[in-house]
Amino acid sequence: MRKGLLMRKVGMTQIFLDNGTICPVTVLQAQGGNTVLQIKTYENDGYEAYQLGFEDKKERVSTKAEIAHCKKANTAPKRFVAEVRSHEITAVVGDVIKVDTFEKGGFVDVTGKAKGKGYAGPIKLNHQHRGPMAHGSKYHRGVGSMGAIAPNRVYKGKHMPSHMGAWTRTVQNLTIVDVLADKDVILVKGNVPGPKKGLVFVKASIKK
Repeated sequence: MRKGLLMRKVGMTQIFLDNGTICPVTVLQAQGGNTVLQIKTYENDGYEAYQLGFEDKKERVSTKAEIAHCKKANTAPKRFVAEVRSHEITAVVGDVIKVDTFEKGGFVDVTGKAKGKGYAGPIKLNHQHRGPMAHGSKYHRGVGSMGAIAPNRVYKGKHMPSHMGAWTRTVQNLTIVDVLADKDVILVKGNVPGPKKGLVFVKASIKK
């Protein structure tokens, strides 16, 4: 089955490899692992996948549907739920999947939500060039031309000031430098999207 885990981004550090070089790594923690809440089958759902739950939450802030759904797996309601598509599912409902499902030297794709930057103009957001900075210009950091006059409208896709960041992004083919099963931690080479303590979805690399 294709491996996948919901995890928390702890932060970044660096370690020495066996050849003596320094490698920047991101620390990802599973915090007790993920519980298999449901198995999707082709006959019932039209596709094959297994559903994971991560981090318990109190029943008083959960819906009756969430409580009943998680009771089938003999576990508490979960704060985060995600699915991993797989055609060879060996897990059963109630299983707890931990970081030891990954192997040192393997490759993973990590999905997370990038840091939010707030409202930004076209120079910061879209990397546009500024206008002349002379006193007579009167147009320094503006949007620029809105396009031709004839259409009497602004075309879709025009780069305008808007909210920057908070995008869902995936970094592919990151190498697993080490797996620390006793601490529920994996170390992946390089950086991943999101702030510290941010939620990330780690899956076995699809291109490897």
